[in-house]
Formats: sequence, C-alpha cells, structure tokens
Amino acid sequence: MRLKISHTTEYHYDDPVQYSLQRLRLTPKNQPGQIVREWKTTVHGARLEAGYTDHFGNHVDLVSTNAEQVSIRIIAEGEVETQDRAGVFGPHQGFVPLWLYLRETPLTKAGKLVRDLAKAATGDNELARMHALMAAIHEGVEYKPGETASDTTAEEALEKKQGVCQDHAHIFLSVARHLGIPARYVSGYLLMDAPDQTASHAWAEVHLQGLGWVGFDAANKICPDARYVRLSTGLDYNDAAPISGMVTGNATETMSVAIKVETAGQSQSQSQS
Repeated sequence: MRLKISHTTEYHYDDPVQYSLQRLRLTPKNQPGQIVREWKTTVHGARLEAGYTDHFGNHVDLVSTNAEQVSIRIIAEGEVETQDRAGVFGPHQGFVPLWLYLRETPLTKAGKLVRDLAKAATGDNELARMHALMAAIHEGVEYKPGETASDTTAEEALEKKQGVCQDHAHIFLSVARHLGIPARYVSGYLLMDAPDQTASHAWAEVHLQGLGWVGFDAANKICPDARYVRLSTGLDYNDAAPISGMVTGNATETMSVAIKVETAGQSQSQSQS
C-alpha cells in the first residue's frame, strides 16, 4: 500500500516568543514493512539547527527561534510504501540493549490496577498472552478524547477507564514490563477507517522470542498492518512524541494540528485544536 501523508502543526502566541527549541520526530525511516519514497519537512518561523539519529534510532530535527516570533508552522509530508507483516517488525536493531525496554518510566510505572491486569493476561505462550492483554485493554479502557493528557500515567488511565491511543499504549507497556517482557512505545500514522479516529497514532511493541518485535494496537484491537506508518520509538510518549521542546517567555501558546493520510482514491483527514 502507498500512503500519502501531510502533517501540519501551527503554534500561535499572544505575545512574541523570546526563544524556543523543539525536537521534531517527523521523518519516517526505511525499515521492515515500510519504504519511504519521498519525504520533506518544512519549518516557517524557526530555523533548522541540526539533524541527527538519537539513541533509539529515530531521526530528529532540532529547530529553534531566537527572534520575537508570534507563530511557527511545521509541515511534514511525503509518501511511504507499506507492507502488511501482521504486526511483526522483526529482530532487535540499534544501539539500545533490550534490557533497557524493561525499565519503568513515570508514565508506565506499575500500580495495583496494572498488576491486576497482568494477572488476567493469560495464554499458552507469550504471544497468546499479549493478544489477550490487547483485548483486555481495548474492552476495559474506552477510547474517549479529552479525558486524559500527555502526562496521564498508565495507572491513572486504567482508573478512569477512558483514554486515547497514547494511554492504551502506556498501559500495554506497563503490563508487559511487569511481566518481564521488553516493550516500547511507537509513534506514527494510521490510515483511518472511521471518522472518530485520529491519523496521528501510537501503539506498543513487545519483543518475543522467535519473532522479535511485534506490534499491538490496543486502541483498535489489532496488530499493525499496511495502514500504519512508523515515525519513532522510545520507552514512552516523552521519547517518541512527534514534536517536543521548550518555549521561553510569557506568551500563551495555542496549537493546531491538521493531518491527512490517503491512498489513491481514498482520503480521510481530521483537524485538532
């Protein structure tokens, strides 16, 4: 499948920004299941300082402003060819050792609800247990935007029984690591099947013996297929967020995002403010 993607993020400030520094993880890479046919990232109101590969293997662009900006516009767009591998990414690659993916983070720290969910993830083998876990999270945590935030923990989302794809992924990571299975957060894009989904998406991957990394999207109760494009990975959202950074000054920030993922003859998009 060939997917055409356009991702525009705009920041508007009520007062001029004295300085900002942002990390853009908006460039997909050639890897198992996807080939990047073309891609470019354009920034208005800021300048590119450097581009590099981080310790997780993500491509990162570092952009900054040091003038009095009242708006910043970031556009990432291109075309990616994808393949359905039934969620199997394959062998571990890169500089980060597998044991690091067993580490808890503040967003994935296991509490009582996570431990109880781990006990309920049953099956004849690790793969079966992970499928059971995906189903349990999908059924137990309603997909509902606006009820959680970027700093909501896995335990808090389980208590609310509501959240978005980020929360489903954090819960999955927390349980898998509690069970002693290396797990990582994946940020990317999804060709939407329904109006109430977002094209910017997140899911979890676990490392299983004999298969390597395998993806599980608990928000949609499916292993990623050809509709998914990977952008970045990490221990949690903070490591893999498409855009992160800091702004200095007294300005109040308003952000708007418009994302479109399409194939030939099929187009779906959604805007968020």
